[in-house]
Amino acid sequence: MTKDNQGSSKFLDESSPSVQSHLGIMQGVINRMAVNSSQCKAWCIAIVSAILVIIADKGKPDYAWIALLPAILFSFLDIYYLVLEKGFRDSYNIFVKKVHQKNVQAEDLFAVKPEGSMYKHRRDAMTSFSIWFFYVGIIILIAITRYVALV
Repeated sequence: MTKDNQGSSKFLDESSPSVQSHLGIMQGVINRMAVNSSQCKAWCIAIVSAILVIIADKGKPDYAWIALLPAILFSFLDIYYLVLEKGFRDSYNIFVKKVHQKNVQAEDLFAVKPEGSMYKHRRDAMTSFSIWFFYVGIIILIAITRYVALV
């Protein structure tokens, strides 16, 4: 609830510029986390590919396992961004629920922090199809490259 110029109380609702601005900020943060996650995948492919090309050029197939390092590091970074994205989505959903219940307080506005159990978000992210499918696929491709293409 806020007070207008005459001192009467009014609720912050979905048409309030402050509420709209807060929702826009939250959507922007969520979008950045999703973009960062997809960029992790793009950089992982680029770096793993470059390592495998250099190793193929040098004729040293045993060094192909070096390409596992960026795959593992980028998987952890990707999990981190996915955890944050899930936390910010929870925060967004809690705020929207407050808006619908007409229970938004001034201190709820512009408080941009992830909500929910970070342990649960981490567990969900680590078991996510988007993580396992992609990074296990990269590791399988490294192994195939090592044992088939580089012999």
